[in-house]
Amino acid sequence: MTSQQPAPCCTSRRTVLRGAALAGAAGLGVTACGGEPGGEASPTPTAPVELGAASEVPLGGARLYREERLMVAQPKKGEYKAFSAVCTHAGCVVSKIEDGTAICNCHGSRFDANTGKVLHGPATVPLPDVPVRVTGDRLVAGPKS
Repeated sequence: MTSQQPAPCCTSRRTVLRGAALAGAAGLGVTACGGEPGGEASPTPTAPVELGAASEVPLGGARLYREERLMVAQPKKGEYKAFSAVCTHAGCVVSKIEDGTAICNCHGSRFDANTGKVLHGPATVPLPDVPVRVTGDRLVAGPKS
């Protein structure tokens, strides 16, 4: 009698690559995690993005703005640092910030939320810096208009 092994939890890299090859042969577009069909979206804003009240970013912590694909830290009172929340490994958007660590659930990469530096791979490149400023009491990320 043979024992049944449970099915693996995740698709193997070989299966994904085989599927991508078949899709390419069929003329279908394939994008990386979180990518947009028809081209790669910029990981950083190309125009100013209003994020909300500066008071929403905890002192000594960080806040994730998933829709805007950004995260903002406030290491010292009134000092804000922003980073792209697009993982540098495969383009997924960081899923959460926990204890000062930005976590990408796609493949397990972890980044320091105050510096953007890689804490745990597979990512090897830090999250890109994004200019951020306080206008009135609002945070605005990206280039000045």
